[in-house]
Order: sequence, then structure tokens, then C-alpha cells
Amino acid sequence: MRILIAEDDQVLADGLLRALRASGYAVDQVSSGSEADAALAAHEFDLVILDLGLPRLHGLDVLKRLRGRGSSVPVLILTAADSIEERVKGLDHGADDYMAKPFSLQELEARVRALTRRGLGTATSIIRHGPLAFDSGGRVVYINEQMVELSARELSLLEVLLQRAGRLVSKDQLVERLCEWGEEVSNNAIEVYIHRLRKKIEQGPIRIATVRGLGYCLEKIPG
Repeated sequence: MRILIAEDDQVLADGLLRALRASGYAVDQVSSGSEADAALAAHEFDLVILDLGLPRLHGLDVLKRLRGRGSSVPVLILTAADSIEERVKGLDHGADDYMAKPFSLQELEARVRALTRRGLGTATSIIRHGPLAFDSGGRVVYINEQMVELSARELSLLEVLLQRAGRLVSKDQLVERLCEWGEEVSNNAIEVYIHRLRKKIEQGPIRIATVRGLGYCLEKIPG
């Protein structure tokens, strides 16, 4: 799960980065509206945390350009302005949620979880695939009600595959969704992560199928 933070208060941005990374998200951060616009045009994210008072391009303009490109990525707006007018403008331009500064980090993390669930089309934190259950809030995986120990990278990889269960996911797409800017992850490394994940979750009627040269697909084995 990959998140973009567009926030020019570096102290606040650093706190958000640490908290969200500790929760298992891949997180990138920019400090201006123009950088946010460029990042959103060039990369795919699962959630955007967007400050309205950004330099060089206002947050509302970033949001309008994002929606103008047809993107439906969930957007959580942060702003120091707690007026009804500001809230209405943000929501009318396509924001999904709104928080006024100062805010509780615990509440923000809960809203992030809710928005990412909405992006997955589920109302609960549990994503199911056959006997496998992934708790996106607690970052825990169960197979047949038994907890499976996965590393942070394996959890993130499984989450991406679950989002697209039954559909092909290329290695490039996995790198894009799992890795932050400046993080070097090769296709060979993806193969290693897939191999490790397979050994841990292919205990029942589920498998990670490989389509050589194209990518991977999380499937349920008929039986």
C-alpha cells in the first residue's frame, strides 16, 4: 500500500512518515503543490494526504488536476483552516475526507485505514480470499483461523495481490506499489519475496500463479 504525503511542514511530515511506515505502508513525501502534482501524474498511489496550504500550487488546485485526470485515488485533506467554507470546497472538488490541524495522529491513522478500505471496496478491515483472511488494520494474516507470520514486505506484497485477486499483477506494478522513491528493488528481489510468501500461504486451496514474462496472480484452486 503506497501513500503520498504532500505537506510543507517538515516536522509534521516527518511524524506522519514515521508513523505510517511503522504501520507497514510505503510512503513518499513532497513539500510543494507542484511536486505533488508531478508525483501524482507520474506514479500510482493508494492514498494521498494533501495539505491545502502548499507553496507553488494550492492544494485545491492539486486536487482539481488529479480528478481532472480521472483518478479516483482516495484523498485526505489536511488544513489549518477549520472553516465550513474550506471543508465544502475540498469535498466539492473531490476530497474523500478532511482533518483540521492540529489533529490526533491516532485518529489520522484510523481515517487512513478507513479510506484504504473504501478504495478496496470493503467496509471492514478484513480482506478474505478463500481460507485466507488479511486484517489490514492489525496487519495480521490468518489461514483457516491460524495466524501466519509474515515480514512487513511480505505483508505489503500480499496486500497488493489481494487487491487484484484473480487478476495479473506485473513485477513493475509490484515495484511501483511496494517501493518508495530512492528504494532499489530489482525484479529478482520481487521473485525472492514471492517465493517466500508462497511457502507461507500456499497451505490450502490458494496459490500465487506465475505467468512467465507477465507477472503473478493470486488464485483460489477449484476443488
